[in-house]
Amino acid sequence: MNQMVEVKVSGLAVDDRNKSPVVILQELKGTRVLPIWIGPSEASAIAMELAGRKFERPLTHDLTKTILDGLGASIEKILITELEGGTFFAKMVIPHGSAEVLAIDARPSDSIALALRSEATIFADEALFSPDSGEEDLSEEDKAERLRRFLRDLPPEDFGRAGL
Repeated sequence: MNQMVEVKVSGLAVDDRNKSPVVILQELKGTRVLPIWIGPSEASAIAMELAGRKFERPLTHDLTKTILDGLGASIEKILITELEGGTFFAKMVIPHGSAEVLAIDARPSDSIALALRSEATIFADEALFSPDSGEEDLSEEDKAERLRRFLRDLPPEDFGRAGL
């Protein structure tokens, strides 16, 4: 595994070509972004949490967090570790007991939804990012346009369609 980069959920977008939701992760100490194609239900769960809204009944992510809380456990961090065969992989890191740490294999979309609910940090492997191409000199509007163009022109199979 390469160096891990702390990221935040920058927002959600829709791939115009196939109408698939995309979660946009942005590194905290830079301008690079990592788009990950996700399913509509995960996009909805992420969007609602970002907006600070709750569904009338708990979703699976809410239920999972409630179970973890009831067991006295919490998600410490999320690691988006690799892209293989067009699919992203992630691990949820959950301390267990005094010395044991569980690293549970999970889809990035579910991991991100849980991280937002748990206020856990999210990290992505350095190798998953495209090289930074001088974006620090661009205005916010130019960065947004570059991202829109990037998402429009990017074949989904190049970055995977996790959760679909």
